[in-house]
Amino acid sequence: MRTAEHLLFALRAVVSQRLRSSLMLLAMAIGVAAVVVLTSLGEGARRYVMGEFAGLGTNLIVVLPGRSETTGMAPPVTATPRDLTLDDAGALLRSAAVGKVAPVVAGVAPVSWGGREREALAVGSTHELMALRHLAVRPGRFLPPGDPKRGPPVAVIGATVREALFGNRSPVGQWLRVGDRRFRVIGELESKGRSLGMDLDQIVVIPVSQAQALLDAPSLFRILVQARSRTLIPDAVKDVTAILKTRHEGEEDVTVITQDSMLETFDRILTSLTLTVAGIAGISLVVAGILVMNVMLVAVAQRTAEIGLLKALGATGGTVLRLFLAEAAVLALAGAGVGLGLGYGGVFAIGRAYPAFPVAAPLWAVVAAVGVAVATGLLFGVWPARRAARLDPVSALARR
Repeated sequence: MRTAEHLLFALRAVVSQRLRSSLMLLAMAIGVAAVVVLTSLGEGARRYVMGEFAGLGTNLIVVLPGRSETTGMAPPVTATPRDLTLDDAGALLRSAAVGKVAPVVAGVAPVSWGGREREALAVGSTHELMALRHLAVRPGRFLPPGDPKRGPPVAVIGATVREALFGNRSPVGQWLRVGDRRFRVIGELESKGRSLGMDLDQIVVIPVSQAQALLDAPSLFRILVQARSRTLIPDAVKDVTAILKTRHEGEEDVTVITQDSMLETFDRILTSLTLTVAGIAGISLVVAGILVMNVMLVAVAQRTAEIGLLKALGATGGTVLRLFLAEAAVLALAGAGVGLGLGYGGVFAIGRAYPAFPVAAPLWAVVAAVGVAVATGLLFGVWPARRAARLDPVSALARR
């Protein structure tokens, strides 16, 4: 028999036993759909985190007070040997590999205007923060450039702060009270939502010197540094560490984190998570393969006379083996196709329910799911097929 005849025979056998075929097809479909949906969630989490870090800035280096040996993570909150200061931040510009530096001070403070009041995150920084964090201001403008130690009493507010205090009224030019100080609003940040746990729509950006006085914080929360290019990041890290070590009397009492190291750390974690959930979902495909074997063993027992007739008409054991394997392959492929449809339907539904979450099925997972489905279908179909191939035609026909 030719391959086309094998497939036609298998299709007829599948259609003739609708309930049995539907059970095997459903088992395969559930397994494939589980792999697609779960790996899509893992891949979506990876893409979301990568996008969040990309939104932090380009060629970014973060300097934190306190020494930590953990690569890619923030140091624990402990007493530090020496504070980070504005002079420390300014000294980093001596490095030829460093392009921009933005000192940052942060703290919660009450914000009020016109009898309305709310809590907001007061962030003190400089003009360079806008480029380092990819911020956009509309309407108005960002903090003016100049000496970070002599910042004017001006503020740029987030979209949520503007809506809570000013409603539909333009805040630009209005005087806003932050804590016990007054600031003139010169701009509004474009809505950007949350970024690594910080809601940028609920912040008030003021000059760093003003923030230090307002929050009574002589030490900087961190220093953001931008390398001149991606290739200069290692040189910038080396220079930043050396400059601060010299300024801090030979003590390496800061933690320098690169954007790439953070990305690599989270990428490894989330890739491992995706592979783990794919393996867990893949177990269901093995279970589906066992179901195929059990149902086909029953089918062999039910079709003994049919097998005997085939062999009596001249079909060899190899032909019968190929017929049953073709049937298993057809069921596995059909189940994989239905599973892909269900899986992509689930991915689409998740994407519509959570549009900010970039859920997507990785190609390798789709290929692996289909491959494992077909492989398990064929593997667990071998025993029933071999059993059918070994039947004696006379004995098989005698059972009719």
